[in-house]
Amino acid sequence: MTATALTVDDVTLTYPDGTGRLTALNSVRLHVTGGTVAAITGPSGSGKSSLLAAVSTLIRPDSGRITLETVDSTVDLVTLTRREAAALRRSSIGIVFQQPNLIPALTAVEQLTVMSHLGRHLFTPPARRRETNTKAMELLDAVGLADQHGKRPAQLSGGQRQRVNIARALMNDPALLVIDEPTSALDTERGAAIIDLILTVVRDHSAATLLVTHDRAHLHQMNAVYRMVDGILDIDRTISRVA
Repeated sequence: MTATALTVDDVTLTYPDGTGRLTALNSVRLHVTGGTVAAITGPSGSGKSSLLAAVSTLIRPDSGRITLETVDSTVDLVTLTRREAAALRRSSIGIVFQQPNLIPALTAVEQLTVMSHLGRHLFTPPARRRETNTKAMELLDAVGLADQHGKRPAQLSGGQRQRVNIARALMNDPALLVIDEPTSALDTERGAAIIDLILTVVRDHSAATLLVTHDRAHLHQMNAVYRMVDGILDIDRTISRVA
């Protein structure tokens, strides 16, 4: 599914805090078009994770709109029921967690193929299974791991596990990619390779992408860079971008 845009419009989110409320997101506005990456930086506790959770439909903000536009439809993510949100995450949202969270017993290719069976009937026709396996292998090849498809997480390096994580997030052709600190557990060289990979797959798959990072070394490669402080999101004009 090709995204034309993700729009976050005047989104506010608060949490209970004693007798009052703590503001995690304060009238946040953001626009990301398909095939581009918007990076978000800021100190810990500033609201970055809350923003990712809101656009991923994992939490519902107090107010505002979060609109995902594709060639087929326009959906306000804030209005979805829990069932509708879960279905949308399976079909249209890819999430790359800070830690890969791979299933220890599954091989690299199985980590991907299992994604296509979520929410489906237990019986899958053989033709469908072959199609799913072919797509999984193509994605592993795209992230440089086709020759590692039979290995389990314990047999892969940290960078390889993160590559599987990225390939898994692309398995259902998401319109929206949400990526949380993808290089935090990697050394400089492997981190740079992961960022290059993300930029490539975002362009190839035309996904609107939000990427939270503390690593400022790669920000010049992003299409837009924002900084969040105390729940307020602003463009970071200190970064000279080449993307």
